[in-house]
Amino acid sequence: MITILLVDDHPVVRHGLRGMLDAEPDLSVVGEASSGAEGVERAVELKPDVVLMDLRMPGGDGVSATERIVASAPGVRVLVLTTYESDRDILRAIEAGANGYLLKDASPQELADAVRAAARGETVLAPSVASTLVRQVRRPAPPALSARETEVLRLVARGLTNADIGRELFISEATVKTHLLRTFNKLDVADRTAAVTTAMEHGLI
Repeated sequence: MITILLVDDHPVVRHGLRGMLDAEPDLSVVGEASSGAEGVERAVELKPDVVLMDLRMPGGDGVSATERIVASAPGVRVLVLTTYESDRDILRAIEAGANGYLLKDASPQELADAVRAAARGETVLAPSVASTLVRQVRRPAPPALSARETEVLRLVARGLTNADIGRELFISEATVKTHLLRTFNKLDVADRTAAVTTAMEHGLI
């Protein structure tokens, strides 16, 4: 029998998941939690085979909870089940040690099969999530900005003008412009807003 812990802050969602999973002869929901922190406590206490983990909850997000479960309850597999499929969410969850990432539009059969696969230690990914990870792997590495270029861009992100940045860093306004032009060229963008957005996407600032 594969034992499961449900971690989701919505009682209706937990009730629905329990009904679907308990209907399978080889699956059994042994506990529920409504927050990330409670999920960690219950996982350590119950040591289920699989934790179905929502990502965004009060009292600790699913990524942090996943990291703590992986560290404190070895052998417990974490399967993320969420409505979110942003690149950042997916990467953070996988890096935290999740065995898989499913979306809440999965069918009952897909969910049951995913739980079984996770219990066997296999990685389970929704097709759209797998495509996102492939894109991430294929994406070229972000360009390297110098320490000064990064510093200037951080101040741009705070809304400072070139003159303000010059005063802040004790450099001329012309030097600020030079740093920004080099940054635009490296990031392949045409303006300040695009530079900040692109740098944030790449984790450069």
